[in-house]
Amino acid sequence: MSGRVTVRELGGARAVILHRNHVTVQSLSRQLAAIGLSVSAQWPTLDANALGADFVFFDADMGHDEQFPWDMGKSPMPLIALIGSEAPGRIEWALSAGAHAQLIKPVGDSGAYCALLIARAAYDAARASSAEVQSLRLRLNERQTVVRAVNYLMGSGADENVAYDRLRRMAMDWRISFEEAAQRVVAKGGADGKRDRRG
Repeated sequence: MSGRVTVRELGGARAVILHRNHVTVQSLSRQLAAIGLSVSAQWPTLDANALGADFVFFDADMGHDEQFPWDMGKSPMPLIALIGSEAPGRIEWALSAGAHAQLIKPVGDSGAYCALLIARAAYDAARASSAEVQSLRLRLNERQTVVRAVNYLMGSGADENVAYDRLRRMAMDWRISFEEAAQRVVAKGGADGKRDRRG
């Protein structure tokens, strides 16, 4: 489930409520079932089955790091904090746990639908941003590798343009990408480039 979420898409989704046995769990379960989600409750920790859930609601008031089977802030699904106490430490902990939305306790007859949609949108946005940052880092690393490879090839007496053309030719000869050719040249200390003096 990703992108813009509709009521129809929420039907059939699976939610886990990480909360002690409490009226909060009962009220929230009723709301989620009315929306069409299948619901289970767990306490004091999430088991391995929770990894297949589409949403996890968790108790921000009594929660702790060890409850989650993943690194803090790296959940594989949207997290919704159930907040009763506005103590700064508890709110900070909920944020460090990676909450994408919140629902204020006591939970009544509404609020879950809004929390689900906000959590899904925030989770998808965070994942897209993380993927973009990773892509930019990879591209930056590739550029640095190309610069190093060109510098190696220039060590054989070629100027920058000739070294760049030589690297491009190597990539074509080896039938690999330009960046992969640069990695190969750097990994071999430029040895291939120094032997290839066809520029």
